[in-house]
Amino acid sequence: MKKALFGISFLFILLIIGSCKSKDPAILKVFVRSSSNQLMNGAKVVVIGDQQSTPPTLNFVDTSYTNSSGFTVVDMDQYFDVSGADNTTGYFDIIVKYNTKTATGYSRCRVHTTSVETIYLPN
Repeated sequence: MKKALFGISFLFILLIIGSCKSKDPAILKVFVRSSSNQLMNGAKVVVIGDQQSTPPTLNFVDTSYTNSSGFTVVDMDQYFDVSGADNTTGYFDIIVKYNTKTATGYSRCRVHTTSVETIYLPN
């Protein structure tokens, strides 16, 4: 009787532990630097889903501003929550505007990972 009870308890614990999955957030971290390599505070960063990519990325647009450390964090979970469980990768165009300067970049983001991009503003 004790062996059966112990076996059932052990099986129950294994099921609970096995069902717990780590769900790290999907994050796109964008650093903005000047042509002299200084981190830029207050730069406007626009992230747009690239619908011409293979496989195509769904509609997505998010705008944020860099902080005093010269970077911004875009929560990509908002994209992956809508895109479905089968879509684990997205491709995104990045547009940075600071005063009269504009620069572009490109990023590939995956679910449950952090992607980091650095965009350099022109002279």
